[in-house]
Amino acid sequence: MNITKEEIEHIAELSRLKLSEKEIEMYRTQLGSILDYIKVLDEVKTDKVELTAQVSGLMDVFREDEVKEWSPKEVEAALSLGERENGSLKVKRVLQ
Repeated sequence: MNITKEEIEHIAELSRLKLSEKEIEMYRTQLGSILDYIKVLDEVKTDKVELTAQVSGLMDVFREDEVKEWSPKEVEAALSLGERENGSLKVKRVLQ
């Protein structure tokens, strides 16, 4: 699929990205290839595939949590793996 330079510039603007002319051309080519591949996927016959909203195989996601006690040796081993703060293992934040 042919994507125009103006479409790439619009996407970059929405994404708050400054792109060089070389990057614009590179992304124009890459996005065109991706959209061409999606066209191929549109041709796959899926009329006999059952609809689903969840494919991970999880069956009982609402089960009660089970509390398991760790031995003092297991606790010490876990806490020795990283930096401690107030007796707990300090980990890097996941969300920004």
